[in-house]
Amino acid sequence: MHGLGNDFVILDARSEAVAMTPALAVRLADRHQGIGCDQLIVLEPSDKADLRMAIFNADGGLAEACGNAARCVVALTGAARIETAGGIIDGETVEAEVEVAMGEPRFGWDEIPLAYAMDTAALPMAWDELAGPMAVNVGNPHLVFFVEAIDEARLGALGPVIEHDAAFPERINVNVAVIEGDEIRLRTWERGAGLTMACGTGACATAVAAIASRRASSPVTVRMKGGELVISWAPGEPVRMRGAATRVFTGEIDLDAFGA
Repeated sequence: MHGLGNDFVILDARSEAVAMTPALAVRLADRHQGIGCDQLIVLEPSDKADLRMAIFNADGGLAEACGNAARCVVALTGAARIETAGGIIDGETVEAEVEVAMGEPRFGWDEIPLAYAMDTAALPMAWDELAGPMAVNVGNPHLVFFVEAIDEARLGALGPVIEHDAAFPERINVNVAVIEGDEIRLRTWERGAGLTMACGTGACATAVAAIASRRASSPVTVRMKGGELVISWAPGEPVRMRGAATRVFTGEIDLDAFGA
């Protein structure tokens, strides 16, 4: 499935467990020798929600949350509550789209987390032309840079440098955004996946940063290469995200062939 081009392999392990490992996730995510995806999702039973969603990035690392994947899982299974490592995500189908509530954003330096105390509203840090980002955790950690020329931002070069900076002990997702009228245009370097066509939590983090800094008002449309999401948020409330979720194909795979 995919949400605006942010694509996922979803394995249903609710009735039969799957012994997923980081190495196996990497092989399945490989676009040439595997199935190919930005993230691999394993659906498991949950005693807290309708199901649990384990999220593996393309590099095998675990992610706490993924908004686009959550919308796909709601569309696929009809689940109204999804347990993730980043918390419970509530979801529902609204006409032809899916809306999920991602929980309340967190702004504390130790909630991002950062390696040491800093003002998360404007980190006193810079990587060449990208400077002074806002940090926010929306289930997973994000930096948001507001820039004047989004297409000129060297995200492909600076994204991995920022992701692995020692200031971010759990690494970090990197967003560059520009305000265009009453909308936001966004590009994201995803932790463990690289440049993607869309990022649901990135859209949420960027919208929260824009609303908190009074650059935008809620609800706001966030446009990415793969399409658009509508994000709603007010302080003290969960972040809500609405957009399309698309099933591409359903199949079977012999995991033993991948060294499972």
